[in-house]
Amino acid sequence: MTQSGRIRWVLLLALIAGALSAAAFWAWREYQRFTLATLQGSDEVIEFKRGESLPTFVAKLKDRGVSAAPEWQWRLLAQQMQVAQKLQAGEYRIGSNATPRSLLQAVADGKVVQYRFTILEGTRFRDLRVALASVPELESTLTGLPDNDVLTRIGATEAHPEGLFLPDTYFFPRGFSDLDLLKRAYWEQKELLERLWQKRQENLPLSDPYEALILASVIEKETGKAAERPLIAGVFVNRLRQGWRLQTDPTVIYGLGDAFDGNLKRVHLETDTPYNTYTRFGLPPTPIALPSPAAIEAALQPQATEAMYFVAKGDGSHQFSRTLEEHNRAVREYQL
Repeated sequence: MTQSGRIRWVLLLALIAGALSAAAFWAWREYQRFTLATLQGSDEVIEFKRGESLPTFVAKLKDRGVSAAPEWQWRLLAQQMQVAQKLQAGEYRIGSNATPRSLLQAVADGKVVQYRFTILEGTRFRDLRVALASVPELESTLTGLPDNDVLTRIGATEAHPEGLFLPDTYFFPRGFSDLDLLKRAYWEQKELLERLWQKRQENLPLSDPYEALILASVIEKETGKAAERPLIAGVFVNRLRQGWRLQTDPTVIYGLGDAFDGNLKRVHLETDTPYNTYTRFGLPPTPIALPSPAAIEAALQPQATEAMYFVAKGDGSHQFSRTLEEHNRAVREYQL
């Protein structure tokens, strides 16, 4: 090879090396921009399915307009972060300031989208089941399952489901089952009830925590005024101590079931059922609804009072009376 040929060859190699260096520099600069870039599609939810590969997930991001970055940049970032083998299945929300790095970290940490379901105080179990069935993010496993089988599957020892679940807002990922949510609510209610039972007033006419739950459910349905709960409880405790009937309408309504049309009549008060506290002494056999923690606390910490009666005033509150004579006057004033 002539000297001029060798020079041309050296220059060609130099050009190639320069081009490669420039390409490498450009690729590294683009990669750096990629790692710091804000992803598009704020509030977009992307699912990383179980068994899915990172390239498939990256393709989803591209299809949804979240990131147009090439696959190699995501692969390199995942390797640098040491999360390539730690990605967890689930739904992930693209935050307003999300970057590729923060998204990969969220998927590696399993910070999946959380949905919410609120169990309302005062709800009956049959209505709770209907509400659970209407939540599309929950896996439905209760359909057609008898109540006693539901209790068995959540590990409950009680024979009746009413009142056993803590009214609260519960958060869960998509695919969480309705049964698992009930199990969580059951054990949280059980723990709360036991804790409050240990702090109860002395000499209450209640033999165990379940009786406290029954009384709390009646208190819950009797008043819409939170401040009245301890006083309502005080009246019920007085009547139980004196061996009087509770004579409370919500228990009668519960006992009527589907036969109740919204209009409570005298014949209903005189029709005996296990829940009719006008015809039977003591507490009803089970709770009649889901009591709030405040209602449970009221049942176990009733307000000291001489009142033996109360009557609804029509505004959600009640008039309390010590004697039957006072009570009859209140009935004439507020209900006749």
